[in-house]
Amino acid sequence: MVKLRLRRRGRKFRPFYDIVAVDSRARRDGRFIERIGYYDPMTTPSTIVINEERALYWLRVGAQPTDIVRHLLSTQGILLRLHLERKGVPAEEIEQAVARHREVVAQRVQRILEKKQKKYQKSKPKPAPEAENEATPAESQEG
Repeated sequence: MVKLRLRRRGRKFRPFYDIVAVDSRARRDGRFIERIGYYDPMTTPSTIVINEERALYWLRVGAQPTDIVRHLLSTQGILLRLHLERKGVPAEEIEQAVARHREVVAQRVQRILEKKQKKYQKSKPKPAPEAENEATPAESQEG
């Protein structure tokens, strides 16, 4: 059975993944049939580059994507395209639907990034105000 899965590359603490078509019995980083794209989770937002034609080819001949690769294909609109093609939808409508899907995904990613940034700014400690040489009210009553 052929699977679409991730093949790890990069160095320690800096992962970088190839998206490959591979025999399901092969090791994670072992021999593969074809490289169809790559995924870099360390950039903000994550970089996903997939050769859509080859991914569709492998899905049409029965390759099974792993959960993570399925998510990546979904965010790129490739699974939507395959689904609509199988339903017999005209090519123009497929292009429009995929474009709308990509816009929605981009907006979702933007909202998530903004939310993370707000959370980061709230948790960031505020700088202490500079101490002035004014006497506190307790000191002014003593004198």
